Amino acid sequence: MANKNTSDSIEAYIKALLAQAGMAELKRSELADVFQVVPSQINYVIKTRFTESRGYIVESKRGGGGYIRIGKVQFSDHHQMLQDLAANIGETISQQVFNDILQMLYEEKLLTKREAQLLLATTSDEVLGRDALILRATMLKKIIQQVDRKGNTD
Repeated sequence: MANKNTSDSIEAYIKALLAQAGMAELKRSELADVFQVVPSQINYVIKTRFTESRGYIVESKRGGGGYIRIGKVQFSDHHQMLQDLAANIGETISQQVFNDILQMLYEEKLLTKREAQLLLATTSDEVLGRDALILRATMLKKIIQQVDRKGNTD
């Protein structure tokens, strides 16, 4: 296994807190001290790895008594989650948001790792061309319909 970089370690730490308590309340400066990084590194990890499209809610208050609260969106069932996802997909979708949603579907065990990797490989801007944003949104809607209809059989 490859060595984790600092961002991976910070992400793993926050996910461990979430697994224990369901909600993580952090102070940027304290977390930065723990990992011996600048607070902007903490911001980077939170902005890129704890996004809404990955199923997280982030609340932030700056200042001396500032904090960051991170929670994982909980659905009553996968069907409800998929319905909410499908309802919120617009006419276009960026590669990053598409990747985040696939990651969430994988983490929820609705896609296998191989399925997610194949979808990532075939939905890049390079493969889809100039209409990538539109095609990706259409594809994601169909993927969600199929996953919702069939469930994960693996």
